[in-house]
Amino acid sequence: MELIIGCDHGGWEQAQHLTGWLRAAGHQVMTVGATGPESVDYPPISAAVGHAVAKGEPALGILVCGSGIGVSIAANKVPGIRAALCHDILTARLSRQHNDANVLCLGGRLIGPAAAEAIVATWLETAFEGGRHTRRVDQIREIEQPEGQPGDQIPAIEQPDSRLSC
Repeated sequence: MELIIGCDHGGWEQAQHLTGWLRAAGHQVMTVGATGPESVDYPPISAAVGHAVAKGEPALGILVCGSGIGVSIAANKVPGIRAALCHDILTARLSRQHNDANVLCLGGRLIGPAAAEAIVATWLETAFEGGRHTRRVDQIREIEQPEGQPGDQIPAIEQPDSRLSC
């Protein structure tokens, strides 16, 4: 499988480990981002991974920063990206089964190498279930449409009973 891995300085060590592990397993891995522990900004790295995945070159990506939060926020700004921050194999599996996540985000300072390997393996081995989840992923795609396109109408939300106090 072809993958792209991006990282900032906080995820550099974990990304190095995962790149070697994935290549040893026979995957083709492109890398972008930090080349060492020196500070670099994660938004351009997240955008590079996001744009590559959105074009299908390759179809899946992995981003690693210190917590995984920053890269997930930044990657999700790219239309077509469904980046999921995962801390365990359950969230990794569900992100693929239910959300068809195409970018996995990890916290390099929060997850050890063995756990990261288990999360990545689960994420790569899990397929999208489709079914009722397809409708929801399609609704996510609609949100990405420019204004004036389907999906920009805000659904009505019932107002709480004004007699109730909080």
